Amino acid sequence: MSVSYPRLAARTARFTLGIPRDLTVSPDGSTVWFVRTADGVSRTGALWAHDVATGEERVLVDPATLLADGEQLSAAERARRERSREQGAGVVGYATDTAGRWASFALSGRAWAVELASGEVHELPAVDGGSDPRVDPTGRRVAYAADGALRVVDLPGNASGAGPADTALATPDTPTQVWGQAEFIAAEEMGRFRGFWWAPDGESLLVERYDDAPVATWHVADPEHPDRAPVEQRYPAAGTANSDVTLWHVTLDGRRTEVVWDHERFEYLASVTWTEHGAPVLQVLTRDQRTAEVLAVDVADGSTRTLRTLTDEAWVEVLSAPRYAAGGRLVSVEDVPGSDGTGSDGEEARQVVVDGTPVGPQGWQVRGIVSTHPDAVVVTASQEPTEVQVVRVGLDGSVEPLTSGQAVHGAAVGGGTTVVSRSALDTVGTTFTVHRDGSDDVSPLRVVAEPAPFDPAVTMVAVGTRQLRAAVLFPRDHVPGSRRLPVLMDPYGGPHAQRVLASARMFLEAQWLADQGFCVVVADGRGTPGRGKAWEREVLDSFATVTLDDQVDALAGVAERWPDDVDTSRVGITGWSYGGYLSALAVLARPDVFHAAVAGAPVTEWRLYDTCYTERYLGHPDEQPHVYDRNSLLPLAERLERPLMLIHGLADDNVVAAHTLRLSSALLAAGRAHTVLPLSGVTHMTPQEVVAENLKLLQVDFLRTHLDA
Repeated sequence: MSVSYPRLAARTARFTLGIPRDLTVSPDGSTVWFVRTADGVSRTGALWAHDVATGEERVLVDPATLLADGEQLSAAERARRERSREQGAGVVGYATDTAGRWASFALSGRAWAVELASGEVHELPAVDGGSDPRVDPTGRRVAYAADGALRVVDLPGNASGAGPADTALATPDTPTQVWGQAEFIAAEEMGRFRGFWWAPDGESLLVERYDDAPVATWHVADPEHPDRAPVEQRYPAAGTANSDVTLWHVTLDGRRTEVVWDHERFEYLASVTWTEHGAPVLQVLTRDQRTAEVLAVDVADGSTRTLRTLTDEAWVEVLSAPRYAAGGRLVSVEDVPGSDGTGSDGEEARQVVVDGTPVGPQGWQVRGIVSTHPDAVVVTASQEPTEVQVVRVGLDGSVEPLTSGQAVHGAAVGGGTTVVSRSALDTVGTTFTVHRDGSDDVSPLRVVAEPAPFDPAVTMVAVGTRQLRAAVLFPRDHVPGSRRLPVLMDPYGGPHAQRVLASARMFLEAQWLADQGFCVVVADGRGTPGRGKAWEREVLDSFATVTLDDQVDALAGVAERWPDDVDTSRVGITGWSYGGYLSALAVLARPDVFHAAVAGAPVTEWRLYDTCYTERYLGHPDEQPHVYDRNSLLPLAERLERPLMLIHGLADDNVVAAHTLRLSSALLAAGRAHTVLPLSGVTHMTPQEVVAENLKLLQVDFLRTHLDA
C-alpha cells in the first residue's frame, strides 16, 4: 500500500532529512564538517567530514554507537528546540575550535567532544541535562549550560591531576535566574539562541544571565490527562514585563564583571559577537525597537562605548550581528539609501556597512553575512525577491555574484574553500558543491534525502499594481481552459517570513493540495523580506488591513491571468500561525471574497502574544489600545457567515491555545457555527506522523465540502 503524501512529508520532515546542514569549513580549507541523517527518514543526525581533495566522506559521530538506551532530552533542551523549530534528533548542532582540532556537541543531555582528525569521541564528565556545549577557541575546554548554571569542563589532555575538571562558573541565586541560556524572547523573536560567548584566548566568557521573576506565570495544561498538574511557563505577553537580562564577563576562576549599558532604556540584548579582531560587540534595542546601539565592551571593567546608533520611526531591523573583522573593521548590515536615494524596487537598499560606510551592493537586498575577509565580505542577497544569490562585496565597492539563476543559494566559506548550496525550481532537492580556490575541480556533498513523489508544477508571477510575488499551482492533470477550479489561498502572509522563493521543495505540499482539485495560490504581501525597508514597514499598526488586502489583490491578479481556470465564487484560505490569523481574518472580514477557511494555531488576540514581536508592529497595548482592537479577531466574531475550522495544539507554548478558545467563545456567544479541532499533546509544530497525515486529510475534506470541489 502506498504511503500518502501528508504522511510521507511528516516522515521526512518535509523532505529535509538526509540533506547536509550546519556546514563548517576547516581553517585550511581541506575539510568540510556537517550534520546529516543516515537516510531520508531517520531523524538522528550524525557528524560527518568531507575531504575536499578526495571527495571522500566519513562519519565522525554516530549516535547509534554512543547511546545504548536511546536519547533522553532535558526539559530545557526540549524548550530550546521548540524555540528553534528543531525537529531532529541525535547530533543537531556542534561547535569547533579555531584550529579545527575539536568539535563539541550535545547528545541525550550530556556533553561530548570529538577529535576531528582521528574521529575519537569522548563523553565529557559533565552533569546531566546540559545543553549547548561549546569548545573554546583554543581547544582546551568546553562550556555548557545546565540547571540554570554555566559550567566549564576540561577536554582530554588539558586536565591536571586525577582527571578532567568540571566547574560551575556561575550559578543562579534564585529559582528564576538562569545563566548561559537565551531568554524566551531572544530565541523566539530575535533569532539569538545562545547565552554565552568565549573570548578568543579561551580564558574567559561573556555570559547572559536572565531573571524571569518579573515575567507573568502562565499555565499550559494537558486536558487529556487531568491527573497531571499544568506546566508553569513564564510568558511575556504584549504590554507586560520582560525577563531582566544582563551580561557578565566571567573568568575561569569565577570572577564576574557586569557589562554596563543603559538597561532601563535598552531592554533587549539582540546580539553578541567576540572575534580575535577586536573587543566584544553588542547590539541592544529599546523596548519600542526604534533605537538600537552597537556597543564595544571593555572586559576589564565592563564599560561600553557606542560604535553605531541606529534609529527608525517604525522599528530597527535586527540583522546579521555586527562584528569586528580583520583589520579591526566593524562590519554590519543596515538599511541605507542608494546613491540616488533608492535601492531595489525603489526602496532603501539593505547593504553591507563597514565602519559606518555603506559598501554595497547597491541594487541588492542583503539577506545575511556568510563570511568576512581582509578585502571583502561574502553575503547572501537578492535582486529579484524570489531568488537568493551568494555575492562577494569588495571593500572597494566591487560586486561579484558567485551564483546565478532562478534558485535559492547559500554558502559556507573557509581557508580558500567555498561550499555552495542550491535549491531551484526545476527539480526538487538541494545540491552542495565544494569549490577550492585556484582549482577547477568541484566535488559534491552527498544528499540522501527521500525522493519526492512528484515535481511541483509551479508558475511564479508578479501580480497587481504592487507586483506581488505569487506561486500558482494547478492539478498536474489539469488541462488549461477545461474547467474552472476552486481557489485555495495558502499564505503565511506575515512579516519576516517568505513563502514565495525559487525552490521546488517549498511547494510540494501546495502541489499536493492542488492535486485535490484546487488552484493553489501562495502569495507574499507587504511585510515580507527581500523588497526593502518601506515594503516591510507597510504593516506597521495594520496587520488586519495590509496583509489581508494583499491576499485579495493576489487573488484578483491570478483570476485576471487565468479567467478560464479559476472560479472566484469558490475561494478558500488556509494557514498556520500568522497564516492561521490571516485565514480566520479573511472569512470574518471579507466573506464577499473568501468562502471557507482553515486556521491553524491562529493568533486571535494580539494582547495574548509576546512583547517583542507584537510591540514591534503594533506598539504598546496601553499606548495604542485602538490598534490592538482593530487587529484583533474577537470583535469580528459576530460577522462570521462562512465555514471556519480552527485547529490548535493544546501544548503550544508560543501561540497558546487560549487564542483559539477565546475566538470560539466569542463565536459561540454570537451564535456563529464553527468547527474546533483540538490537538492533545501537540505544540506549535506538528511533527507526529499520523497526526500530520490525518490533520491534512481532515482539512482537505472540510474545504472540499464547503467549496464544492
